[in-house]
Amino acid sequence: MNNSVAKAESDLKPSRQRRRIPPEANILLVLIGIALVYEILGWVFVGQSFLFNQQRLTIMILQVSVIGIIAVGVTQVIITGGIDLSSGSVVGMTAMFSASLAQASTWPRALYPGLTDLPFVVPIAIGILAGLAAGYINGQLIAKTKIPPFIATLGMMVTARGISKWYTKGQPVSGLNEDFIFIGTGVWPVVVFLTVAVIFHIALRYTRYGKFTYAIGANVQAARVSGINVEAHLIKVYAIAGMLAGLAGVVTAARAQTAQAGMGVMYELDAIAAAVIGGTSLAGGAGRITGTVIGTIILGVMTSGFTFLRVDAYYQEIVKGMIIVAAVVADVYRQKKRAKA
Repeated sequence: MNNSVAKAESDLKPSRQRRRIPPEANILLVLIGIALVYEILGWVFVGQSFLFNQQRLTIMILQVSVIGIIAVGVTQVIITGGIDLSSGSVVGMTAMFSASLAQASTWPRALYPGLTDLPFVVPIAIGILAGLAAGYINGQLIAKTKIPPFIATLGMMVTARGISKWYTKGQPVSGLNEDFIFIGTGVWPVVVFLTVAVIFHIALRYTRYGKFTYAIGANVQAARVSGINVEAHLIKVYAIAGMLAGLAGVVTAARAQTAQAGMGVMYELDAIAAAVIGGTSLAGGAGRITGTVIGTIILGVMTSGFTFLRVDAYYQEIVKGMIIVAAVVADVYRQKKRAKA
């Protein structure tokens, strides 16, 4: 009898060990595999190393930082079972707002002769608050009117893009002061991205906010019955996503040292792709910020790798679209497998 019990326990050990493996492990292996493929192709077709080039890797990480900031907010929205199509347009709108207030020597000197520029925290705060307001409106529309998130955020996408064009009549904003530009230089965009990722990783895993977010995505009716104020929480999630898009707009303007109404085009799709590639389920209720970070890096590696191999930009978009579809198909497969289990 004791031998049979011991045998049963030993049979269970491998499955328990498998369960301890974080879901991001498979995504990390995919990242490593893609990087190795580019390394091999680099030596074959270009005669150079892809991985062992510090300048290339630095540029790649800086480029994906803005998408990563947006993706952290989009991940939380998708976990609730929603979607946010407005984040790219919000980036463009908030970039215009913050850059216009960060222009050097535009402060009314007649009123305040000793102050030539606004303190750099003012344009940063305005950009973030503008994004927060856009996300709050999204949340209100979805929670109060019950319209699909796709429609609500699609409306905000068009509206925010129109506001960014109207605000300066389509003209670019340049001549930004040095204090504001500083947050977009060096490794600061990466620092902002990683800080945001750590904060919301902790929030989703260890706080009531995270428990409510997952509960709503898993079963909204059960969440409501258990006492969660679903409407109020959805407003909060969409407001946070908008706030992070606003922060991404500020970083974008500072990094480019200018702002244009066309900034952020297609960023929302890249952010959604990063989240889905990172394991966030479009059905809601599943996803992690760590997976989204890896998914963001995968997108960056792919883009940088295609450029390294001198692949035409049109083909890059085609492949990116195919990868998004493949990630969704894999998500559907995981959902079916989970349902059978």
